[in-house]
Amino acid sequence: MHDDEWIAVSHANCEHVAGPFYHGTRADLSVGDLLTAGFTSNYDERVVMNHVYFTAIAKGAGLAAEMARGAGRPRVYVVVPTGTFEDDPNVTNKKFRGNPTRSYRSTLPLKVVGELDSWEPYDEEFIAELRRRVGEGMGEIIN
Repeated sequence: MHDDEWIAVSHANCEHVAGPFYHGTRADLSVGDLLTAGFTSNYDERVVMNHVYFTAIAKGAGLAAEMARGAGRPRVYVVVPTGTFEDDPNVTNKKFRGNPTRSYRSTLPLKVVGELDSWEPYDEEFIAELRRRVGEGMGEIIN
């Protein structure tokens, strides 16, 4: 898709976005569990999230799992939205036009339908640098 072909994903048109979709976390979940909003942000402990976030790129969910708070191991779950969703405004139209990370958010739950055994990891140095930037308060969260 070329930049001039990008169409924002909104609650009104999200049905055209094809999965599979993924959610990265350190939580130990089971098939059938629902992921919901209302938890503390992984990026700013002062923020309780109004949305649950997901992506159509397994590697991106893997990065979210690495960044997630908690003692469990990083996990990437295959999820299905239970309702409408929109582009994640925290990454859409930021460094690049559109939503190249294919990241989305919803106020409605995501249903866990599976778990990946593996995914393409990010470089350890990149993860360490991102953790450092998050620790320094790298930017405002659009909640």
